Amino acid sequence: MKIGDEIKFDFNDVVIVPKVETEIRSREECIPYTKYGDKLDGNLPLIAAPMDTVVSVENYYQYVKNGIIPCIPRGQYRPTAYNHPISFHSFGLCDVQKSLYGTREQRSNSIFKKYNYILIDIANGHMKKLRELVGEIKLHHPNVVLMVGNVAHPDTYVALANAGADYVRCSIGTGAGCTTAANVAINYPTGSLITECREKKIKHGLNAKIVADGGMRNYSDIIKALALGADYVMIGSLFNKAIESAGFNYLYGVKISDKLAKTLWRYNFPVKKKYRGMSTKAVQRSWGKTKLVTAEGITKYQKVEYTLEQWTENFIDYLKSDMSYSNAKTLNDFIGLADYCQITKNAYDRFNK
Repeated sequence: MKIGDEIKFDFNDVVIVPKVETEIRSREECIPYTKYGDKLDGNLPLIAAPMDTVVSVENYYQYVKNGIIPCIPRGQYRPTAYNHPISFHSFGLCDVQKSLYGTREQRSNSIFKKYNYILIDIANGHMKKLRELVGEIKLHHPNVVLMVGNVAHPDTYVALANAGADYVRCSIGTGAGCTTAANVAINYPTGSLITECREKKIKHGLNAKIVADGGMRNYSDIIKALALGADYVMIGSLFNKAIESAGFNYLYGVKISDKLAKTLWRYNFPVKKKYRGMSTKAVQRSWGKTKLVTAEGITKYQKVEYTLEQWTENFIDYLKSDMSYSNAKTLNDFIGLADYCQITKNAYDRFNK
């Protein structure tokens, strides 16, 4: 059955169009931080992906101090290491089910009693079981903030939001370390997915945050995701290129320590970071799985290009600049409200550098 008559679009297919007239005199008037109630929380609308070559219990605070919400990968649980109120912790379905339906001991040590922000980290967010679990968690642990996904259909976003999810990760198969779309053919072009989720969020009065997740290749993609309606953008590959990322360091193919890598990189040595998708067999082994499934992810090595602070400083300036063109002083004035138009490939090639 064909879904809709219109051709779906992605980030390369659109550009943000400036407002006819803007009241903003300088981009310094624009505030690119998220809000809780009436107060700024100091966070950018960014989440570091729960990938073991991006975030770890050792480096998560590097993201926190740059205003980026970290999402700790599955298997890295050290409660005493976390002293920041907004840090998601990732768990698979099995962990969630044990905490809800397990033995008395498993329920007494429930993850929902230890962590306030939890990501149920699964590739296929379309499973009925996930929606049911979200409802059960919210029934028994209403104060837990839940992020779920991933999904590649606007109506699945609606279903999970109605079940009680607070954040829904949107997009399947688009990540730099993911091969699902290439091999399995499952996908929903991210630009269309975000705009349609946003439309349904408004239409149905939903509160779940839309998290654009996967395939952000540059600052422009992130800004477009926000402009089209994403409340947050989850990033993996771009953060892996930062010297502080959790990826192992290599110089000329030889693994080196974090300390040596930082020193050599400052002297312009070509330090590289290991980057891998979280469905690779190596990751499956690290989770203790004995029966490995066909991988839908890849491993590669990326050259270190910046510090997190340098990258973040650029992002803030670029986002504030776009907000000034869009007459948006706050993110509430910008997210899902910017004007855009679709373009041809020739138009994209004209400015793509």
